[in-house]
Amino acid sequence: MLRLAILSVLLLFAGPRIYDFKVDAVDGGKIEFSRFKGKKIMIVNTASLCGNTPQYAGLEKIYKKYQDKLVIVGFPANNFGSQEPGTNAEIKSFCTKQYAVTFPMAAKISVKGDDIHPLYKWLLEESKAKHLEPADVKWNFQKYLLDEKGNLIAVFSPKTQPDAPEVIAAIEK
Repeated sequence: MLRLAILSVLLLFAGPRIYDFKVDAVDGGKIEFSRFKGKKIMIVNTASLCGNTPQYAGLEKIYKKYQDKLVIVGFPANNFGSQEPGTNAEIKSFCTKQYAVTFPMAAKISVKGDDIHPLYKWLLEESKAKHLEPADVKWNFQKYLLDEKGNLIAVFSPKTQPDAPEVIAAIEK
């Protein structure tokens, strides 16, 4: 009985976990991270007018290849060089027509600054606590990888291609 009480108190004071987040989807639905328990999760801030935008193709490729054990969630953001000016409908259309994206895409958010989305605030806190670099969002297409239990295990810079050996090794681990 005492163990149960202690566990309850610990859970009460524990911070949020990835599975606690629910975000708006680009198509108006909801993305519930609790649905991804048991899979690795890659979270990527995206933009349609960036030099890194062709990474959508690589993200889709690894999503299809590893979809039994990996989910990718794209987060369009207009924080860097105003490279994501579109509406959610325009972003969805672009991703579908230009890159045949089938992985979940969230509604447009902010990934830094005073209006940072709570999920990205959590990712940055986790990155810093685990001494993962880069600890701040540097640019579009920065990638955060979480393990099957929802623990942040890696952060990949915006220039790191989705199919880079270090990304694939982390997915396959």
